[in-house]
Amino acid sequence: MFAAERRQLILEMVRANGAVSLRELARVVQTSEVTVRRDVRALEAEGLLDRRHGGAVLPGGFTRESGFPQKSHLSTAEKTAIADLAAGLVGEGEAIVVGAGTTTQELARRLARVPGLTVVTNSLLVAQALAHANRVEVVMTGGTLRGSNYALVGSGAEQSLQGLRVSRAFLSGSGLTAERGLSTSNMLSASVDRALVQAAAEVVVLADHTKLGSDTMFQTVPTELITRLVTDEPPLHDERAAAELQSLADQGVEITVAGPDTDASGGDGPPPGRQPRRDMPLPGQRRTQNGGLGPQLRSASALTDVPGEQQRARVADLRRR
Repeated sequence: MFAAERRQLILEMVRANGAVSLRELARVVQTSEVTVRRDVRALEAEGLLDRRHGGAVLPGGFTRESGFPQKSHLSTAEKTAIADLAAGLVGEGEAIVVGAGTTTQELARRLARVPGLTVVTNSLLVAQALAHANRVEVVMTGGTLRGSNYALVGSGAEQSLQGLRVSRAFLSGSGLTAERGLSTSNMLSASVDRALVQAAAEVVVLADHTKLGSDTMFQTVPTELITRLVTDEPPLHDERAAAELQSLADQGVEITVAGPDTDASGGDGPPPGRQPRRDMPLPGQRRTQNGGLGPQLRSASALTDVPGEQQRARVADLRRR
């Protein structure tokens, strides 16, 4: 494929999806990430797109929301690894809320194995994933169906969440920054996500590395209310994503990173004896949304195998704290 053909295809993918990772672009155009990065730089110089944290987005600073068909084919391996780790946070007999999104849909598929679980959701996809789980109770909000992501939104959804209290909320979004927290490009979705947050004692955000540093129009969860971020390991060259993770950790967000050993097959978890989960340490204790002190983060010894000199330096700096 000639450079002009590659760049036209890259531009079409970004226009169709709003944001696409370099990995995905390289896979589609069947070339290396180095070549794709060079193409993205050339397109950015022409003002046709913007480079962002291991990917490319529409120009103008704010990414727009992709439809479900596009989202379901983006970063699938990363979303699966994130869902595997997030499912491990949920215990038997818990009551949780799960927001809309393709990553939370992957999480729901794994939650079907947790006995005695109660899941409150505004997502038809999450409910569908749990529909045949015999030991999981699914509670759906009211509201108006938003077809682009199969979610219930509006005043009916928000009112049905009033007075609800659960242990955790699992949410995804269109962008995540240390400055603004989690955000989305749709006002109605943002309002429901804020109601889900108010119902939970802790907030867990599920976001792959392509969303780190991306900012969208409507804030859903400010950084100070995010208890934990579950994400995948950014590519070695993606220094901006690594810096965003550092900034989030500095603000008290507990970071759990899916490493290369994470089971991405949708099975019951990683192979015995492996440690796919790597937690970045907090500067200290932080307060959860309900006013109590959150748990102190465990040792970061499992981070020693993170490749890349820059990431090793960050880990060493975190340990010195």
